[in-house]
Amino acid sequence: SLFVATNLCAEQKKQLGDWDIHYIAFNSTFLTPEVAKATNLNRNKNNAIINISVLDSNTQQAQQVHIGGIARNLMGQQQDLVFREIKDGDAIYYIAVMPFRNEQQFTFSLEIRQGVKRQQLNFSQKLYTE
Repeated sequence: SLFVATNLCAEQKKQLGDWDIHYIAFNSTFLTPEVAKATNLNRNKNNAIINISVLDSNTQQAQQVHIGGIARNLMGQQQDLVFREIKDGDAIYYIAVMPFRNEQQFTFSLEIRQGVKRQQLNFSQKLYTE
């Protein structure tokens, strides 16, 4: 798997409808230089990576979806999140990159769509620079 960094961080999962949604936000410096280069991502202590994968709850097969959303800090300032798809064998990851400051808390609100299926994923996370 390209995203070995998820093994270093506390990945989380929610079941929404027919999907198991795995999600994590982490500092981009957790990526190895090789993974960063292979996925065209910059390692920067002030950039967070939001990594989402969507699996069918029954078959555990990766699902191709569309994801959009926002990240809001405690002061109510929000950033639009633009996700891009990365395929790694049978795995599909949706990645967004956003700037942050050390110990900044964010609430993420994401809409996940596949045809007429729609689910809302909400989670909060505090981000740290190294």
